[in-house]
Amino acid sequence: MSDLLSNYGIYFDEVDKVCILEPEVAKQTNNLKEECQIYTEKINEFHRISNKFVDMVENLNKLVEKEKITAIGTRNILQSMEKQKETHQQQLQALIAEKSMELERLKIQLSSLLKTEMEQNEIINQLTRY
Repeated sequence: MSDLLSNYGIYFDEVDKVCILEPEVAKQTNNLKEECQIYTEKINEFHRISNKFVDMVENLNKLVEKEKITAIGTRNILQSMEKQKETHQQQLQALIAEKSMELERLKIQLSSLLKTEMEQNEIINQLTRY
């Protein structure tokens, strides 16, 4: 009787339920459905993992950009400090040159004053001898 009904597209499954699909086709369909569910779960898991990875990369990118800006700021400060150092060094060299010139002027003045003192002492000695 089962063969007679199968000619009309009516089948019985393993629990003797009436089906309109062949048992082998129904079994393959259920297997395909389960595989699709597993595949969908794996795709969802992949999507979740890839989203986490993208978030991590974006956070790392933000951190790198922040560090890059900090490094640029630090480099600019360092360059500014170097320029200030050079300027200060030039000011000190100019001051040294100025003080050296003043020292030379004072040495010449001292020499002149010592010469004048010596001349005046000679005059005093000459006047006191007579």
